[in-house]
Amino acid sequence: MQFSQEDFDRLLLFEHARKTAEVNYAKNPLDADNLTKWGGALLELSQFQSIADSKSMITDCISKLEEALQINPTKHDALWCLGNAHTSFAFLTPDLDEARPYLDKATGFFQRAADEDPGNELYQKSLEVTSKAPELHMEIHKHGLGPLGQQTLGGGPAPSSSSTKSSKTKKSSDLKYDILGWVILAVGIVAWVGMAKSHMPPPPQR
Repeated sequence: MQFSQEDFDRLLLFEHARKTAEVNYAKNPLDADNLTKWGGALLELSQFQSIADSKSMITDCISKLEEALQINPTKHDALWCLGNAHTSFAFLTPDLDEARPYLDKATGFFQRAADEDPGNELYQKSLEVTSKAPELHMEIHKHGLGPLGQQTLGGGPAPSSSSTKSSKTKKSSDLKYDILGWVILAVGIVAWVGMAKSHMPPPPQR
């Protein structure tokens, strides 16, 4: 996988966020906000890995977010991020029967996030789009777009463009809209972690 400069910058940003969260966890393991930031960073970093390594990193992400929810069960941003993590894991699993339990979990977490923060449009959009996830899963893997789908979930500009271009030639505009929906979710992760960054010290100057 080739990285653009933007991808490389994002990789450095989220790796810094991961390391910062790890240091903060050693100081205070009961900080739910920090655990949520850690999980979010791991989810973003997972898109830069191989499929196997990505799944391993998402599993670690899920563990951190579940730990955050043990501390604060109603933390809606952690619930929403868990929904994205399970969705990402499902799309990296080619067999729909194996992927379906993760999609079901994602729906549950998106619903809980929306219940905790009813006015959040992103949570509502996540819930709406995830209802179409099985169809998207079949389309992506039927056309051999597994790795491409992984990058699309990560929100990279080039892969998402390729994905929508592919869908244009094989399916209706509804499918294109739905694939773009997953990009919207991924961009939401970037925006959310970006906001979380305001609570972290700046990266070291070179």
